[in-house]
Amino acid sequence: MKRDPNYVAAVEKAIREKYGELTVINPKSLWDTEKEAQYIQELKDSHKKDVKEEKIELDGVFISKKLINSKLNRNCKFCDTYSFNRDNEVYLTKYSCCQKCYILNIEGR
Repeated sequence: MKRDPNYVAAVEKAIREKYGELTVINPKSLWDTEKEAQYIQELKDSHKKDVKEEKIELDGVFISKKLINSKLNRNCKFCDTYSFNRDNEVYLTKYSCCQKCYILNIEGR
């Protein structure tokens, strides 16, 4: 499909009139070595924060502190196991036990 250069120019002109000059210029033209250096520095700082993140040892496994919700106790009161399963979250919140223990001990009472 061959594009008509007059049509492309007309569309570009209409976009410029409606949304402003910044919408039709090439973003690469606004990028320079100073912005590149600043962007790289921000990436390095962000990476340092991620690496610095605290980890907690739980049964010989290191887990990021962000993944542990301090409001929810993820240990089942019946079998005393720590649950990584997201499906068990409802059972742990409401009944303080995992789904398996709920079915065995609580359901049908």
